[in-house]
Amino acid sequence: MHSPTFNGLTLHENRRYGRQMIMDNFGLPSQLKLKSASVLVVGSGGLGCPALQYLSAAGIGHIGIVDHDEVELSNLQRQILHSDNKIGWNKAHSAGDAVRSINPNIEVSVYPISITPSNLESILYSHDGAAARSSGSLYDVVLDCTDNSPTRYLLADATSKFRIPLVSGAALRYDGQLAVFNFGKQGPCYRCVFPKPPKPETLGTCEEEGVLGSVTGVIGTLQALEAIKILAGLIDEDTYVPTLTLFSALSPVSPFRTIKLRGRRPSCAACGVESSVDFDAVDYVALCDGVKLLGEFVDVNSDRIQPEILRKCMNGPNDFVIIDTRPPTEFGICSIPGSKNVPLKELLENPAHTLNLNLSTPRGSSAQEGACSAKRHIICVCRRGNDSQKAARAIKSVAEEYAMDVQVTDLVGGLVKWAQDTDPLFPIY
Repeated sequence: MHSPTFNGLTLHENRRYGRQMIMDNFGLPSQLKLKSASVLVVGSGGLGCPALQYLSAAGIGHIGIVDHDEVELSNLQRQILHSDNKIGWNKAHSAGDAVRSINPNIEVSVYPISITPSNLESILYSHDGAAARSSGSLYDVVLDCTDNSPTRYLLADATSKFRIPLVSGAALRYDGQLAVFNFGKQGPCYRCVFPKPPKPETLGTCEEEGVLGSVTGVIGTLQALEAIKILAGLIDEDTYVPTLTLFSALSPVSPFRTIKLRGRRPSCAACGVESSVDFDAVDYVALCDGVKLLGEFVDVNSDRIQPEILRKCMNGPNDFVIIDTRPPTEFGICSIPGSKNVPLKELLENPAHTLNLNLSTPRGSSAQEGACSAKRHIICVCRRGNDSQKAARAIKSVAEEYAMDVQVTDLVGGLVKWAQDTDPLFPIY
């Protein structure tokens, strides 16, 4: 049975939201706008968790949560809606469960799937989900809380096409950034500011480079704030000035810096006068040179070594060198015995140096023919098997250029798979 309403809110809601309704320029009208609003949050990880907390607590009427991934132990340092007893759950379901416990008055739709060009439009328009709104109306604001270029550009192009405000956030190590796109008469879209995806080798992820949990908390909270300001009518579309906010936790002066953005570009491929981007016909993985898509990696190198084969080689008579391409900080946490640390950035700048490491002549042939039986052998490893592929290709290129008699390979799945397959006591972080 529904509680009676007096001013559009129940008595419970009046008390719950009272502290924000008594503010100047907010009042009952803004709270009613939030109650009737709908927000889609793509990604319920480090950014999505704090954003979802404050959106639900503020009284957003309907929240959609998209995430195909599962909760892992390593997530809990920053993804604050999840907990130990949710490990193994789908993240969207876990976050949805937490959001409902924060505010049972709101509707929540859960999408435990990967965003693709084929399903995004139906999500935006039909609210296909566990608690779809009867109106089937468009989401009013979309929050990009993802961590990979293909999904960013897909969301950017779709929201640009439908002119839905997009609140985009990113966080890595001690730094973060935030911007609102597709808002205001001349507000730029994502492609107006970032026309082309960055080169894959310039990108990093939380898995590879780490992130301070409170940094994702700052950026995710700011994303929620921007969405609330838009939905509550606290900013005027006619006078809105688009900005890019940069956050640096280690800045000695101020952690925040704001850059004013130019308005919409007439030549923009997504929102310009002659826009040419049709998001449901674009291969976003190819657009971003095959980089990670929602945690998956396109393996373009089949000449690789399995952990169990490397383990047998280490116990055999062969001589080879294992190159660990992680940063020194990570190498200091754990490493395969006898491996040498050559960080990826350093290796890519001078792969020839790695070929000149002191490699001895093999003492005999391996029982695993083709695995560790080359005249000279270099095995690249990293945390999950992505950076090691880049390192192996760079070294191979130099070896071929100088006709050097060396075999180069890398470890499938990296140290994570090494621990899973061969050494359960190996410390994975």
